Amino acid sequence: MAQKDLTVEVLVVGGGLVGLTLGVALAGAGMDVAVVDREEPSAQKATPFDGRSSAIALGSQRVFDQVGLWDGMTWAAEAIRYIEITDGQIDRGPSPLSMSYDFSEVGDMPMGWIVENRAIRLSTHAKAAELENLYHLAPHSLQELERDKRGVVAFLDDGTKIKARLVIGADGRGSQLRKNAGIKVSGTDYHQNGIVCTVVHEKPHNGVAFEHFLPSGPFALLPLPDSEEGVHRSSLVWSEKRDLVDGYMAMSNEDFANELHRRFGESLGAFTVTDMRWSYPLSSLHAERYTDTRLALVGDAAHGMHPIAGQGLNLGLRDVAALAQVVVDARRVGLDVGSVQVLEDYAKWRRFDNVLLLGAMDGLVKLFSNDLAPVRVARDLGLATVDKIPPVKRFFMKHAMGIVGDLPRLMQGEKL
Repeated sequence: MAQKDLTVEVLVVGGGLVGLTLGVALAGAGMDVAVVDREEPSAQKATPFDGRSSAIALGSQRVFDQVGLWDGMTWAAEAIRYIEITDGQIDRGPSPLSMSYDFSEVGDMPMGWIVENRAIRLSTHAKAAELENLYHLAPHSLQELERDKRGVVAFLDDGTKIKARLVIGADGRGSQLRKNAGIKVSGTDYHQNGIVCTVVHEKPHNGVAFEHFLPSGPFALLPLPDSEEGVHRSSLVWSEKRDLVDGYMAMSNEDFANELHRRFGESLGAFTVTDMRWSYPLSSLHAERYTDTRLALVGDAAHGMHPIAGQGLNLGLRDVAALAQVVVDARRVGLDVGSVQVLEDYAKWRRFDNVLLLGAMDGLVKLFSNDLAPVRVARDLGLATVDKIPPVKRFFMKHAMGIVGDLPRLMQGEKL
């Protein structure tokens, strides 16, 4: 039912994995929050919505846990206990020079989890429905937005008027809020598409995430929980040259499974493909700034990256943890949550981390998405060298786990 006049402290535009998690975090800390999303909730919770799974680093799992979301998604989460990184060519198998990560090298917690996006959506929607001070307005779209020093006024497609102190753009890579604020972006089109689906395999994965670098791009098999019938499953993320993708998408399930076997080999035995497949263009994006008058950008509205290391959602959840902390702390001492100082604190906290990770991921894509012999030899030697230096390996592992640096409270496993 439409709210014709609604006053809240924070308005979040975009109710995806990042936007609704942020809404839950703020509302759980006692703030009045409205989350506006153009997607139909029942469609978001249906299996065919996007078919993807996400790598959830340990720091991100702590965020979900502290805001009351983790328990609602554990049924679809599989712990990552090992990571195998190999380089190779189709039909030739992986190079003998490789790198592996073992969770026991850095502690007794998994390095992360692979979680089906549908499970994350189910959990966030369920929690949002429990919070009386969170108004989840969907499916609705933003028609008009006014921002000035006094506050924010928004008008939705059904005539609802919303007043707030701060508006948060969580509306994805094509963010209308970012465009309307005149915030420019930079980025790279990798001329690749990601092919994703769930595959069944003969042998158990034993909690191993496989990242196999091929000339056309990374090829990853990420562990999922076995089905109720004991069927072994993994999530496929296959980066492929864009002009070849339509041919692979049109293949029969049997032919597609054979292509997987050509690329991956015998480690998991025979593959079976029965689920739907999805394809997405792969690119990077970075906003020149994250804030404007009473506006903050989070998640893909601020930055997007290649899925080469599975860090996209984790980066968005770091935004959630940082922004929630500066906003809630400001409110507790009676400050204006949409003030210039609060937004500057958020932008300074997040920008350096994002710039470093985006640059590193862009470099990895360009390094591994080619078949030049000298480059291939150099990268194989690099993998093998890092694998033999435990302190360096532990450094990379902790960064991938999201447990180093100037961490917000949520990422340290503490309440807001």
